Amino acid sequence: MLELATPHPRFQRSFIEAADEFLAVGEGQYANVPTLRPGAFPEDVRFTREELEEPERFARFATWVASQKDEGTPRPEGYVASTELWMVVGGEYVGRISVRHELTELLLTWGGHIGYSVRPSARRRGYATRALALMLPVAADLDIDPVLVTCDTDNEGSRRTIERNGGVYEDTREGKLRYWVPATTRDVIRTGRSSGQGV
Repeated sequence: MLELATPHPRFQRSFIEAADEFLAVGEGQYANVPTLRPGAFPEDVRFTREELEEPERFARFATWVASQKDEGTPRPEGYVASTELWMVVGGEYVGRISVRHELTELLLTWGGHIGYSVRPSARRRGYATRALALMLPVAADLDIDPVLVTCDTDNEGSRRTIERNGGVYEDTREGKLRYWVPATTRDVIRTGRSSGQGV
C-alpha cells in the first residue's frame, strides 16, 4: 500500500534510482533535483546528481525539501511555500506530491495547488490516485479548499487521477485542463474506488 512520507535520508537509494529513470526517459524536470534547472535555485541549496550519492549531502537535500513548507526557507524568486511528501511503497521511493500554499498568477493557469510525479517504472498502478487522496486532507489543514489541480490536455492518466478524486472541470488554459477538487468532502472516491479500497 502506498503511503506518504516526509523526505528522509532513508530513501536515498530509491530516490536516486527514480531520478535516473526520469532522466533516462527525458523527464528530468520531474526528477526533483534542484540543479536539473540550472541557475534556478540559490547557491546554498544547489545539489548535483553526483553529490546526492554522498549520504551527508543527501540528508541535507532531504531536510531542505521538507523545509519548503516554512515561509522563511530560501527558494527561487517566484516560488511559494509548499508541503512536499514522498510516495513510498514497501520502503521504496516511487514519486513525490506537493501542495503549494498559495497560487501565483502562473500557478493559477499552469501548476495549480497540487503537483505530483511517479517514477516511470511505478506508473499505471494507481499510485498517483492514492497519493492525491492522501494529500487532500493536508491541503484542508492548510485551509485550501477546494484545491486546483491541472494536467496536460493529452495526459489521460492524470485526468483520471483528478476525476477519481472528485475533481470538477472548470476550463482549459494554454494546454492545461483545470480542475477544482474538494479537500474536505469525505464521500468522494479518495482512493480510486467507491468502496474506499486503495488502488
